[in-house]
Amino acid sequence: MSATATIPGAGWALADGWTIARRDLQHWRRQPGQVLTVWFFPVLMVVMFGGLFGGAMEVPGGGSYYDLLMPGMFGLTMLFGLEGTMTAVAVDAQKGVTDRFRSLPIASTAVVLGRCIADLLSSIAGLLVLIATGLLLGWRWEDGFAPALAAVGLLLLLRFAALWIGIFAGLAIGSPEGVAAVQTLIWPVGLVSSVLVDTTTMPSWLGVIAQWNPLSSTVNAARDLFGNPGATGDSWIVQNSLLMAIVWPVLLVAIFLPLSARRFRRLGG
Repeated sequence: MSATATIPGAGWALADGWTIARRDLQHWRRQPGQVLTVWFFPVLMVVMFGGLFGGAMEVPGGGSYYDLLMPGMFGLTMLFGLEGTMTAVAVDAQKGVTDRFRSLPIASTAVVLGRCIADLLSSIAGLLVLIATGLLLGWRWEDGFAPALAAVGLLLLLRFAALWIGIFAGLAIGSPEGVAAVQTLIWPVGLVSSVLVDTTTMPSWLGVIAQWNPLSSTVNAARDLFGNPGATGDSWIVQNSLLMAIVWPVLLVAIFLPLSARRFRRLGG
């Protein structure tokens, strides 16, 4: 009886979540400038980093710096996307939108699930824009379509985990002003990684921190699957990047998804 009740309950939550997601998608349709900024800012970063640093960077095994840079920028974009998630969730909480949703006869997790669905769809579109940019700049995946698709799957898995961190942070902070202060921490987390350079070129202590950054595991695994130049080093975390590109996001989701749902239920309590 319990299992039978769980299936309709899960379906109810998913249906309600999709309704909330459609509300967010309609907002983006009315304000396309915000969406286009989210999608094309990473393009500007690629052109900037590639143009500024490309001529001075030594790529492991040789080749264009874009071969090293593009998978890193794919991963960095997945991480930086949580800024918009935090802000949107905090704005809804501050304006009372979240409280109005809580008063409706919908599943308790539908609001956070809807935000996650909408933001994940936006992230897919943004990632496709960035992939197209890389192709125009000469970047290519070298090991076939199936491994490349697996790399995209790992990138979206990281984004899915980052979404739940952003949702929890937005609910916990509850104001756009507080979110702005937290957003400054995202840059060091994103850049102290293997996104832009091989971690072996860093001071040893900083290199260890960068290698254990979950973003580095996803980026290194994506580079391997794309067939692009990857990180060097013989540490356990570098040698097991593919495994940790799965373990890190799953662990983060297991922590922050229930925390987000619990925080949502306790709002206004």
